[in-house]
Amino acid sequence: MHDIRAIRETPELFEQAWAAKGSSGRVAEILELDAKLRAAQTAGQSDQAERNELSKKIGQAKAQKNEAEAQTLLARVEALKGASAEHAEAERLAGEALRGLLASLPNIPAADVPEGADEHDNVEVRRWGEPFAIANPKDHVDLGEASGLLDFEAAVRMSGARFTVLKGELARLERALGQFMLDLQTREHGYLEVSPPLLVNDAAAYGTDKLPKFADDLFQTTDGRWLIPTAEVPLTSLVMGQIVAEEELPLRFTALTPCFRSEAGASGRDTRGMIRQHQFYKCELVSIVAPEKSDEEHERMVGCAEAVLKRLELPFRTMLLCTGDMGFGARRTYDLEVWLPSQGKYREISSCSSCGDFQARRMDARTKKSGEKGTRFVHTLNGSGLAVGRTLVAIMENYQDEDGRIAIPQALHAYMPGITHIGGKA
Repeated sequence: MHDIRAIRETPELFEQAWAAKGSSGRVAEILELDAKLRAAQTAGQSDQAERNELSKKIGQAKAQKNEAEAQTLLARVEALKGASAEHAEAERLAGEALRGLLASLPNIPAADVPEGADEHDNVEVRRWGEPFAIANPKDHVDLGEASGLLDFEAAVRMSGARFTVLKGELARLERALGQFMLDLQTREHGYLEVSPPLLVNDAAAYGTDKLPKFADDLFQTTDGRWLIPTAEVPLTSLVMGQIVAEEELPLRFTALTPCFRSEAGASGRDTRGMIRQHQFYKCELVSIVAPEKSDEEHERMVGCAEAVLKRLELPFRTMLLCTGDMGFGARRTYDLEVWLPSQGKYREISSCSSCGDFQARRMDARTKKSGEKGTRFVHTLNGSGLAVGRTLVAIMENYQDEDGRIAIPQALHAYMPGITHIGGKA
């Protein structure tokens, strides 16, 4: 959501920012609706003031037993009731249209975000590690199916495309990965573990900018609730409608949850394997901070996500996304891309986004300093620390040997005691 006062004061800034994100800002339409809303509000207030004044005069006329004057004034009050109803309806319609339009427009990018049209214009910030030297690398599908630990056919029979069945030691490796990520973020990086609901209402989905724009990307239950596409939704919603004492900030939350996505816009993309699934596990990171701490917290969060890949000794690069490749609610986003030998390129494994006060305005999440009267909107940030399925894919491919066995990274040995390798020919 956007501050209408800021749009009134700097319309050109918003128009240019929305254009940079590939969206028509429709600033002229916003300002026209805003003018209609304010005119209706002013007319309604004027009607109420006149009705109050007439009420006084009616009382005076009756006190003076001037019934004719009282009836004339009452007739004027009745006429004003009709006009007031019209102004109230005009205010309702203009307000709904304005809120709907503002809710449909993306967050504006931060000043340091590079301009660009798509992923080809993203900027590499840094790299870590050297790609593994693997002769004739197999992809994770071939590795998993050859060992009998990945069963896509069974998943299709019971659920359809974009689902996976993991078995045996591969299922255990997935579980170990999620636990390792959660332990790292809670024990070393200070995030508070949360076990949130996997179903949320419209308010939570709207507040975290998933509704109304991305309804087709979500799964909805028969009672109208939504399966979470990421734990960002319930974790950020912990402060929905709340005023948090500024002395309590920052709040840092993490959760390891299943995530559910319809992938409505992913037709034909990554149809093979586990890269793009309807259901997957992810360790999510969410921060709630004071506005002036937002940029600092963003860099910290990226470091917390990078730490997972470093501990697993997986080569990756960190990318600053351009204006045209950023998500709807983000003002700045870093993507972490891990090396996949079978594809010979880096693929996204984490996105860490700073949303500014965009989500906070939608969910009315504020902060207040002790002893002060005024409140401010908090800033929200979210990131993957990491997507478990994609991390599993990266381990399978980077740690494979010529016999199809997969070595267990040193960081996971404590979570899989006595096991150094999995897989190989079944």
